[in-house]
Amino acid sequence: MPRDWPVYNGYATAAARRGLVAAVVDHSLIHGLDRLVAAADEVEAAVGVLRSDPRVDPDRVGLWFFSGAGLLAGEWLDSRPDWLRFVALTYPLLATPPGVDDLVTAAEVIGKHKDLPVLLTRAGLEREELAGPVAEFVSAGGAALDIIDVPKGHHGFDMLDHTEESRAAVTKALDWAIAHLGEEPGDDGKLLVPPPPATKKTTSTRRTTAAAKPATAVKEAPAGPATRQTPPPAPKATPAPSVAPPAAPVQAPLADLGMATVAAVTADTPAARVVSREHAAFDAHDLEAFLAMYSPTARILLADGTELKGRRFLREHYSPRFNAGQCKTEVVQRLMLGEWVVEHVVSYDDGGPTPQLGLYRVTDGLITDVEFRA
Repeated sequence: MPRDWPVYNGYATAAARRGLVAAVVDHSLIHGLDRLVAAADEVEAAVGVLRSDPRVDPDRVGLWFFSGAGLLAGEWLDSRPDWLRFVALTYPLLATPPGVDDLVTAAEVIGKHKDLPVLLTRAGLEREELAGPVAEFVSAGGAALDIIDVPKGHHGFDMLDHTEESRAAVTKALDWAIAHLGEEPGDDGKLLVPPPPATKKTTSTRRTTAAAKPATAVKEAPAGPATRQTPPPAPKATPAPSVAPPAAPVQAPLADLGMATVAAVTADTPAARVVSREHAAFDAHDLEAFLAMYSPTARILLADGTELKGRRFLREHYSPRFNAGQCKTEVVQRLMLGEWVVEHVVSYDDGGPTPQLGLYRVTDGLITDVEFRA
């Protein structure tokens, strides 16, 4: 898997030794450029999982794109959520070949958000088909772009070129990232990416402290011939402990059985807790936390028949409402059964109350299907 490659373990270990949380994300782009949209949704899902982790400061996150994953950077440069502290690109692919549907092109949106730091680590001996789009990106970026040049470096120099120039470039990029996450780079002059241990392999890339939540740097693995590994699901809430059954069965009256059925349906469930967190993010006008509760391939059928599929389209639909402060919904009644949550809600999107039924399906801690009936 790309995220198991020594080079990414090296970056992650170096970041962890400086007190950060470093996560490397596998995505569908490793199966081919035709999976670009799916890869974008998967990266967004992984970021949502990380930001919801209690050990991570959700307001200090940076995204670091390598090689083919550079194609995913444009949308983040375009939309720039408040919590995004920087975008870094190392020997990136920035243009799709003819016939491949692309996303937002990085060169078109670089500099759109003046307060978003962007770093490019550029290989002097880059492949010709990558060098042209990188040059256009540099030309468009101007003062909005910081550049680390590796004049004698090839594409993948941090794996192929075992030189002081390569190691210094990696160190400088890591120092830059730490500085923009709110920490100051070290002044000891030591390189931060050590050679692999001779006898023992480090498997953990996390290090946290009790005093404060660490910042997070998310690195995207490049496209390549490897098997996709799905990002980990959001942490599941622990269900309440069950009550031990009586020693001998007792036949309850019919009325009591009816009460027991209602209690089982209306009791709190893991699915209900996920939906409640979605509602809380909605009420707080926190779009990123709201989207983090949904599967990357979630499907929502609105009351007017409009169907939304995937987080990218959920973002496009809900962003205007969040920006306008139109996020008010009252839950009148709720029923739960297994992975399903059914609610009678009153929505105030247009100022006046609109009663609706909402049907939510939750799988592996994320909402996968929603249907509204007016």
